[in-house]
Amino acid sequence: MKRARGVCFGFLLAMLGACGGEDKPSSEPVDAGPVTTEATWYGGVQALMARSCAACHTSDGIGPFALDDYESAKSVATSVVESTKANRMPPWLAQDTEECAPPLSWQDDLRLSDDDKKLLADWLEAGTPLGNPDNAVEVPAPPSLEINDPTVEVTFQQPFAVAGDRDLFECFVLDPGLDEDVWITAVQMQADNAKVDHHAIIFLDPIGASEELAVDGHFPCFSTPDVAGSLIGAWAPGAVPFAIPETGGIPMPKESRVIVQMHYHPVQGTTEMDQSTLSLKTTTVKPTYDAILGLVGNFDELEDDGTGLQPGPGDRDGIAEFRIPAGAVDHVENQIYRQDLPIDVPIFGVGAHMHYVGTEMKIDLKRAEGNTTDCLLHTPAWDFDWQRSYNFDAPIESLPVMKPGDELHLKCTYNNSMSNPAVAAAVNEQGLTQPVDVYLGEETLDEMCLGIFGALLPAGLL
Repeated sequence: MKRARGVCFGFLLAMLGACGGEDKPSSEPVDAGPVTTEATWYGGVQALMARSCAACHTSDGIGPFALDDYESAKSVATSVVESTKANRMPPWLAQDTEECAPPLSWQDDLRLSDDDKKLLADWLEAGTPLGNPDNAVEVPAPPSLEINDPTVEVTFQQPFAVAGDRDLFECFVLDPGLDEDVWITAVQMQADNAKVDHHAIIFLDPIGASEELAVDGHFPCFSTPDVAGSLIGAWAPGAVPFAIPETGGIPMPKESRVIVQMHYHPVQGTTEMDQSTLSLKTTTVKPTYDAILGLVGNFDELEDDGTGLQPGPGDRDGIAEFRIPAGAVDHVENQIYRQDLPIDVPIFGVGAHMHYVGTEMKIDLKRAEGNTTDCLLHTPAWDFDWQRSYNFDAPIESLPVMKPGDELHLKCTYNNSMSNPAVAAAVNEQGLTQPVDVYLGEETLDEMCLGIFGALLPAGLL
């Protein structure tokens, strides 16, 4: 198996937007939508579906069924109620739990409130009535999924054929055509084929090295492209543009190429074509802050100062080892990163990344001063298919700040048994009959334990 050493604010992985959210026990979603008065389609259900479901669940969307018209929604009402009650839909992995209360609310939070879920349950119990269209609750306009007046738009060099019975991961190399250095302030994908475009991860290649990897503008890649670079954004159906906080920007040298890793979900028995487009908003004005999407984790050994990979249950010969034994359930790997920059670092967003064996991740910020701890993120029901970024809904001066000596504590939990459906599917795909020991690495049956952080540094420090 391939091994990977830890990285700190270096090369980067997946932060994805998602179609919606789930219940947040301690607070209401930021945009709760219209106040509903009756459990009918026109009385509120239609508006709720438009706000939180229809970005994915349309007749030609990535969802398995449509929820943007009455007859379609009525036919799957039982499934909708069950999945929303269980917090499986809309897919929003970050949750407030007894172990974690994040310090701020999230941007673009589409989670369903208790009242939302009760409305759906009442509608089902009442027999899914249509209601009176003359008294219809106003259906909210969907959030803008495009960048206004993008500076750069680049389309895949040629259409890509998506076929077969397994998901595909393909990297597309794009030339933004720059004639001077710029800073990126917003990123968005314009997906070409909603039937197969599952999600995309977007990387910056600052020296254009990826050109040598591509044939006809693309190459296969399951994980990070094999070039030095950084993450600059991601996309999934329904995701709004990824925007850097005001007065910040991601440095983009004029020699840069952009790598878009597309995750395709084929429609069995057919061949679908995709030729998506990347949009960027850039500026030539030097910002106050350089924004980075930094990755912390994947440590494979315990450091002398106590940071790095922590001793755990998979260790052999008394040496800390990232190993998830075959058949292990609720296996935990803990990792610690200590901030060694001599500056305060505001954190504007946070995300988690594991592969198929992962089931739960928790990220804490432990303060050197006062010995206090803030939980930044908890994903108690990890799902590789629904990764995304979670940006704090607050001005820069109110963001969590990582000071010198502060530590990030990552707790990653795994289920490497056939009771984990994702493991069972991956084992079958690899032609195996039982799980095998899992180590750090890039492949399907390797694992990771990574926290992803949107951070702001003084401009020019990078």
